[in-house]
Amino acid sequence: MMAQYLFTDPLYFVFSAAAILIAITVHEYSHARMADHLGDPTPRLLGRVSLNPLVHLDPLGTIFMLLVGFGWGKPVTFDPFNLEKPRRDAALISVAGPLSNFILAIICSLLIRVVLQMDGLYVGFFLYSFLKILIYMNILLGIFNLLPIHPLDGFKIVGGLLSEKHAREWYSLERYGFIFLLLLILPIAGSPLLNMIIATPIDFLSNILIPVPAAAGAM
Repeated sequence: MMAQYLFTDPLYFVFSAAAILIAITVHEYSHARMADHLGDPTPRLLGRVSLNPLVHLDPLGTIFMLLVGFGWGKPVTFDPFNLEKPRRDAALISVAGPLSNFILAIICSLLIRVVLQMDGLYVGFFLYSFLKILIYMNILLGIFNLLPIHPLDGFKIVGGLLSEKHAREWYSLERYGFIFLLLLILPIAGSPLLNMIIATPIDFLSNILIPVPAAAGAM
């Protein structure tokens, strides 16, 4: 839980809060930008095609992210009647969020390799520490939102891949989404089931994208 670091490691808490802010902002902006690109003016009219974090933060989702380690931003509203192919385009809008997080994580991974060359500099240490957290938060947000559970992005992504008949059956599960999420969040045998599901892919991508300094004392 992140809240414990507020007093035990304030720098880590500040870096984590900033990383969450950036990750959520990029995620929600990408949803809005894709909807706008596909012909729906709704996000632009609501001021969501913006990199201003204030228009994308959901109070409860942000609190969850700070306290528990995962959360969500304010959902981007779009009108399917403005889309050429509503189901397909809704899937494209949905996938834009997690995809943007993975792209940002890759960019930060490239930057962190440059930072690793700044041996002995305090600025290098702080940049490495922040970029490492930023990469992790983007991976976490991206993978979490790919879960095929409403209201997460993965639910609409799956719906866009199914045939018309199977999509109707799939969307009938939408009403149970929050129940499924609650079951994932509640601790089972001391740990939430969600951790067991997403820990492996998060660790896999983190090990690829976050390089370890060659010398133990380099950073």
